[in-house]
Amino acid sequence: QVQLVESGGGLVQAGGSLRLSCAASGRVFSRDVMGWFRQAPGKEREFVAAISWTGITTYYADSVKGRFAISRDNAKNTVFLQMNSLKSEDTAVYYCAARSPGTLPLSGRKDEFNYWGQGTQVTVSS
Repeated sequence: QVQLVESGGGLVQAGGSLRLSCAASGRVFSRDVMGWFRQAPGKEREFVAAISWTGITTYYADSVKGRFAISRDNAKNTVFLQMNSLKSEDTAVYYCAARSPGTLPLSGRKDEFNYWGQGTQVTVSS
């Protein structure tokens, strides 16, 4: 059974940091593009960041560029999202996703991602 399990969410003050993790199991994700999306109440799910299977190429939404960093550890089938300088508008449920095959270029299109996690809540208080 393919699973993506997010962790690391929580409540943080504005300006603070959180590190999200996504553990993949059930298949080998090392050749997939991995991504993070988020969904705030009453809004559509939106792209946050993506990373190529090599980890060399990354792609970010303008709203998080310079504040968030995506990385991966293929040996552990895990992808991370380091979130710094958090703002109240970053409050959302954050979802991990995988896209197979992991071809370039990277994009933020939800319909290109095949596997999704259940999400982890991030709440930023102002």
